[in-house]
Amino acid sequence: MDINFFKQTRIVDGGMGQELLARGMKPNSTLWSANAILDENYHQLVLDIHIDFIKAGAEIIVTTTFATRQKRLKENNLLDKFEYLNQKAGEIAQAAKQKFPNTYIAGGIPPQNLTYDADNRDESEIIENFHSQAKALNPYIDFFYFDVWSSIKEVKCGVEAIKEFKKPYLVGLHISEGTTLPSKENIKEIKNIIDENTLGVMLSCVSPENFEQNLLELKNLNVPFGFKLNGFVTTKLRESYTSVFLGKKTNPNEILGKRKDLTPTKIQEIAKKFKENGATIIGGCCETRPSHIKAMAKIK
Repeated sequence: MDINFFKQTRIVDGGMGQELLARGMKPNSTLWSANAILDENYHQLVLDIHIDFIKAGAEIIVTTTFATRQKRLKENNLLDKFEYLNQKAGEIAQAAKQKFPNTYIAGGIPPQNLTYDADNRDESEIIENFHSQAKALNPYIDFFYFDVWSSIKEVKCGVEAIKEFKKPYLVGLHISEGTTLPSKENIKEIKNIIDENTLGVMLSCVSPENFEQNLLELKNLNVPFGFKLNGFVTTKLRESYTSVFLGKKTNPNEILGKRKDLTPTKIQEIAKKFKENGATIIGGCCETRPSHIKAMAKIK
């Protein structure tokens, strides 16, 4: 894959997990989108959503692997399904690519511990977790996407974990509010990690307002940058994301809230403004549907 791919405007897909729920998938504890890979009755739905995002204008689709990390599967007594679930997600993404060969597949590697929270475990354990998931996904993808990570330490571990696969990576950092990562670090600290395999750096699963607060810091990294915007009211929780949902059959937007103001037209206006300020990686996250991606794709 061309390392300069994101130096021109590219459209990434929207939020798979929330779209699955919106189309009728039943919530299942902390499995979230992994439930659609576990239950073969939902496989066609996953494929249909990938295809709908592509038809809307997405050039990149992300594998449905945000909840197929080892921690989530352990919580649900499904660790023995780890390789199968990650490989099946890769296969379904490949099925979409076969229909639309110009599509790129991003291997979504989620945070390996908690969501929206820094991983403070030993680096060797984090690297092993990242490597295991990357290994399962590697045959199906064009590049790795570090999906909603909350610390510089995680990025350092991720880069080490994927070295043997010799594929580029896109960094997706998360900021719940303000201008620091959940780890209390600043975006600029990633400069010490960025290397010749870095496709770009983006803020993932963030509000438009929060992205705007951090736009200058991203621009100063001097690499392609952009966003996957969410439609949640907040991602700042008093309890950990996992503990809130464990054992409950609840849609995340019942806890995090769902904004009503981010219509496709509004998202298009926001994306246009950010593009004019240098963003070239444009996409959506939770609560952004194919209609949002279609609106954003029009500004390309």
